[in-house]
Formats: sequence, structure tokens, C-alpha cells
Amino acid sequence: MAEEKKLIFSGIQPTGTFTLGNYIGAIRNWAPLQDQYRCVYCVVDMHAITVRQDPVKLRQHTLEAYALLLACGIDLDKSILFIQSHVRTHAELNWLLCCNTQFGELSRMTQFKDKSARHADDVNAGLFTYPSLMAADILAYNADLVPVGADQKQHLELARNVAQRFNQRYGELFTLPEPYIPDVGARVMSLQDPTKKMSKSDENPNACILILDDKDTIIRKFKRAVTDSDAEVCYREGKDGINNLMSIYSSVTGKSYEEITAEFAGRGYGDFKVAVGEAVADHLQPIRDNFARLISDKAYLKECYTANAEKALRYSQRIVAKAFHKVGFVDKG
Repeated sequence: MAEEKKLIFSGIQPTGTFTLGNYIGAIRNWAPLQDQYRCVYCVVDMHAITVRQDPVKLRQHTLEAYALLLACGIDLDKSILFIQSHVRTHAELNWLLCCNTQFGELSRMTQFKDKSARHADDVNAGLFTYPSLMAADILAYNADLVPVGADQKQHLELARNVAQRFNQRYGELFTLPEPYIPDVGARVMSLQDPTKKMSKSDENPNACILILDDKDTIIRKFKRAVTDSDAEVCYREGKDGINNLMSIYSSVTGKSYEEITAEFAGRGYGDFKVAVGEAVADHLQPIRDNFARLISDKAYLKECYTANAEKALRYSQRIVAKAFHKVGFVDKG
């Protein structure tokens, strides 16, 4: 009998169009995982409201995020892809986990400290307990693996601690999730300050590539990318701007740093920047085409996210019902 595939859970917030960094660092890896694992993917709109959102824009961004994930290769015959607020078990399990999470644990979360500083006028309870909801997202499916970046490792460790505490108090139920570190997936930095991570919230619009930017815009932004006074295209310490561009070029072409250095030997940074821009634009073109087709068919999108929310609910409610029973809630029957 074949061993059941492990389950991966991953979610992404609908805070506007994904950046090239979101794509290369995370989303691009989601489609290939579908052949190796049981995949549950989620647009985490409930997490998004820990900071103030325009309701109209949140709905728009949620639909766009869902369509973009489909455009990036999520196959609904292989994976479950749903909108978080459509599946009630996430909020239900969140409460149980909040009651098994220590105040001190949440107060040590670096993202809470960072976001509290950036949104000092709205340090709400949801922002504080956000990691418990993230734990509920994962544990509601007993996920074996969770793809995480450096900024989420602390939250995954908390999810493991809470799961372990629950199991010790009430009996074994939750799988302790492990981090999934992809083989590829460079950390994409700002084009204007390559010491910082690329972010759509950057005040300089030339710092960030959005995956729906048109070809001319992408090439223009790369032409304006900050580099150094040297003229050699090579990867080494102290060349943050060129290192970032080489990493991006390698990610979309599959070429090694040695191959890139040889390709641009004796050529200036201008040629290299244009080549990176063209390679990125061409790589993203099928995604832009697929997205345009999908976002224009709202009925199809609704059919997809409704059916997948039902699948997610059926799967997760078995686990959450067991958790309710273990803590002493009366069974619904």
C-alpha cells in the first residue's frame, strides 16, 4: 500500500498585487509542490484585517489574489485553494488555541512589535493574537509541512509549541508541523535599496516589481536599479545591487552565476539591466495573460472558491470537532 503523501499548508495575504519577491520567494514554488504533496492553499483575508483595510479594496484584492494563484499554476484537481473567511473552522479553532497560548509567548513575537510600531494608532487584540490564528490555519488540517520565510519561523515555532501543549493537556491530536525550506527561491531585494527586502509598500515605485506590471514598466524599473561604480557583472561581497539582479536573473532563466558572469563579460551594467528586465517580463507574461482571463470571469472564480471552501471545511471540521470534544465541549451529535 502506497504511503499517503504529506500535507502542506500555505497562505498569503491579499494586500494588493504580489511582488516579484512574493513570486520568486514563495508562490512560484507552490505549483511544483502539488505533485509531491497534498496541498492546501489559502488567501488569508482574516489576517489582513489586523491592520486597517478599505473594505472595497480588500474584496478586490482577495479576488485578485485568488485569480493570481490560479494564474501561477495552482491546479484545483490537485490542490485545495480557498478564502480563509469562507471556512469557519479557522476562527473556531483559533479560540481554542488562544486559550492554550501564553500571553508572554505572544508578546515576544517580533512581527507584533514591528507592526505595533508602524500602526501605533491601531494596536488591536487581533494583531496581538494573530499567531494563534496562524496556528489554527495550520493545525486545522494537521499539516505536516509549512513553507516559511525568515519572518515567519517564529510563528511556526509558536504553532508547534501550542500544538504540543494541547496534546499534553488533552491527548494526542495535532501533528507538529515542520518548516518546509524550498530548494530554490531567492530573497529578492529592493531595486532602489538592495539591503532591504522588496516590498510593495516602498515609497519609491521603482523599488518594486509587481508581477502584473507590463513589460515596458518592468524594463524601465530595472534600468533604474541601483548598482555600484564597478562595471563587472559578477557575484561577490559588496555588490548588493548586482548580486540582487544576478539572483533574479538566475531565478527566471535557470542560469548559474558563473554562466551569467560569462554571458556579460566585457559588457556594461546597462546591457545587463535590460536583459534582466526582459527575462523577468517574458517569464511573467503567461501569468499576466492567465490572470486577465480569470479575473474577467467572476462567475468561474466564485464557483472555484465556493467549491474549495466546502472541501476545506469538510477536511478541517473533522479535526476541529475532535479538538472541541477533547477540551470538554458537548458534541453536536
